[in-house]
Amino acid sequence: MTDEQDAVVAKPRPFWVAGRPQSSDDTLEVRHPYDGTDVATVSVPTPEHVEAAIAAAAAAAKPLRSAPAHVRANALEHVSRTLAARTEEIAETITAENGKPLKWSTIEVARAVSVFKFAAEEARRHIGELQRLDTDANGERRLGLIRRRPRGPVLAVAPFNFPLNLVAHKVAPALAVGAPVIVKPASATPLSSLLLGEILAETDLPPGSFSVLPVRGSAMSALIEDPRLPVISFTGSTGVGHGITSAAPRKHVVMELGSNSAAILCPDWTDLDFAARRIATFGNYQAGQSCIAVQRVVVHRSLAEEFIPRLVAEVEALHTGDPHDPTVDVGPLIDERNAERVETWVSEAVAAGATLLTGGTRSGATVAPTVLSGVPASEKVSCEEVFGPVLVVTVVDTLEEAFEVANGTDYGLQAGVFTRDLQVAFQASAELEVGGVVIGDVPSYRADQMPYGGVKGSGTGREGLRSAMDDFTEEQVMVLSGIDL
Repeated sequence: MTDEQDAVVAKPRPFWVAGRPQSSDDTLEVRHPYDGTDVATVSVPTPEHVEAAIAAAAAAAKPLRSAPAHVRANALEHVSRTLAARTEEIAETITAENGKPLKWSTIEVARAVSVFKFAAEEARRHIGELQRLDTDANGERRLGLIRRRPRGPVLAVAPFNFPLNLVAHKVAPALAVGAPVIVKPASATPLSSLLLGEILAETDLPPGSFSVLPVRGSAMSALIEDPRLPVISFTGSTGVGHGITSAAPRKHVVMELGSNSAAILCPDWTDLDFAARRIATFGNYQAGQSCIAVQRVVVHRSLAEEFIPRLVAEVEALHTGDPHDPTVDVGPLIDERNAERVETWVSEAVAAGATLLTGGTRSGATVAPTVLSGVPASEKVSCEEVFGPVLVVTVVDTLEEAFEVANGTDYGLQAGVFTRDLQVAFQASAELEVGGVVIGDVPSYRADQMPYGGVKGSGTGREGLRSAMDDFTEEQVMVLSGIDL
């Protein structure tokens, strides 16, 4: 590490309260998941700082809601441009705090650039709609103006796996509709959010429009329960999400929770190399720490003999190692504790009768990309969210059985269906109990502007710029009377 880097690590990073940098004597250490080296020291907000941020957000609600569209749009465009200009620096920060390979961190920055750009565009056209009321005799000479008004300040609770882009998916739509936002980043990965706060501080948004508070999880209750934050946008584990809804039953809570997404290979699919490559890549990218990473692979028996060896070969071709190495495909998990958990789940499945086709080993926080077959449906690697680089292969005899297997889970985020048959595509869309169906590819595809979210245990509400803006607002109708249409 250079002298300059040593100085950066030694000096605690400030957090942001109402757009201003603040510090405290309490700190937390950010460590590189790959080798445990120190990355940075971050100041932790005190209860007084938390109260100041909440009070400022409440005070900013009216000024920000009333700010002209160009003020909000220009601020969002500034963030987009600055992220783009600082891509290399920010990607290195993501890799350092999260451990994902640098090539994936660079893609994450590019996606966040688009999210803020899309938000700026939506902010300029977010107005509402007119509705004729004279379709009934009682509505003659009346016109309805339906507008969406912010529900109030947003508490954005972000996960560690996409420490920039999943924060962007909360901050950008909130500011676009004129809602102040308080970001609570994951304790393991606060640096990207703090960088975002630095960039937002350069804009002309009203004071109090944003705060970034890297409080510890044990201190979250003050934010979750405070009535001045009526909207909570949470991405994370199912258990924590349910705890939030229990603690704040009267709030509007948007949740993107867990999944164990399935990729289904239908009998008409012919390009087995493509499917194997895509499933191997997106079962292991981010070390499997993505809600829509492929976890379950459902293969029609007519394809199994040819496909499964190809899948194993593609998985074994993935490079693990130091995520700063541009040739590395799979980095470490967020910490060694989670890597140990994944290793244990794999061992339990093998002990229950599963066949280990490749992988299954661990070195520190890095788990070798793993493929299992013949896994009992009750095993954790099959029915729960692994959140690690593990693929579970199941062979079926019919499409109906494939859809049944895919639906046989408490989750329902996205599914991928490898077919070119239009009838099968529509059948999959009708029968699969998920928020999104990707035809001809893995379930891991996500366009940042599209509605994104799940059913069953995978959450409530939708992300994606326009969808999140709708979630953060509520309709208000103004009836204009005496109008000649």
